[in-house]
Amino acid sequence: MGMERGLIHVYCGDGKGKTTAAIGLAVRAAGAGKQVIFAQFFKGGSTGELKSLEKLPGIRIFRNPEDLGFFKNMTKQQKEKAACMHTHTLEKIFLTMEKEPIDMVILDEITYPYEYGIIDKGLVERLVFQKPEFLELVLTGRNPASLFLEAADYITEMKKIRHPFDENIGAREGVEY
Repeated sequence: MGMERGLIHVYCGDGKGKTTAAIGLAVRAAGAGKQVIFAQFFKGGSTGELKSLEKLPGIRIFRNPEDLGFFKNMTKQQKEKAACMHTHTLEKIFLTMEKEPIDMVILDEITYPYEYGIIDKGLVERLVFQKPEFLELVLTGRNPASLFLEAADYITEMKKIRHPFDENIGAREGVEY
C-alpha cells in the first residue's frame, strides 16, 4: 500500500478539547512511526500534555519562547513581537519540511494569530493551499477563517454545554493544562 493523500483537519468551537484532539492525532501518528511537528501559537507556559509529547519519538514541538498573554491586553509592541514569534514558528516549520520528511503538521491555536493579523498570513495560506500532497495538516482554535473551513476535509466543532470556568473554578493541572 502506497502513501495516501494527506488531508486537512479543523478542530474549532468554544468547547474544551481542540488541542487535546490534535494531540491525540499526534500520538497516533507517532505510534505509527510518522514524523510530526506540533506547533503551538499563543499558548505559553508548561503543560502536562507537552511534557508527555516531548518524550515521544517522532514529535517535534515548536512554541513561542515567551507567553505574551491575551491579545486584547497586548501593547502595540507586544503585538509586533508576537507577530515576529508566530511568523518565525511558521518559518521553522517550512525549513524543517525542506530538510526532512514530515508526515503531520499541527498548528494549534492558529486561528487567533491569523484572525488578529499577527502572523504572516501568506505563509499560513501557502501551508494550507500548497501543502505537500502527503502532509496531514491539523488546525485548531475558535472561529476559524472561512479559508480554513473551505480547505478542510474534516471539521469538528467542540461545543461548550457547561464548563467549570463559568462557576469561577480555575484551570486545574493535569486536566485543563
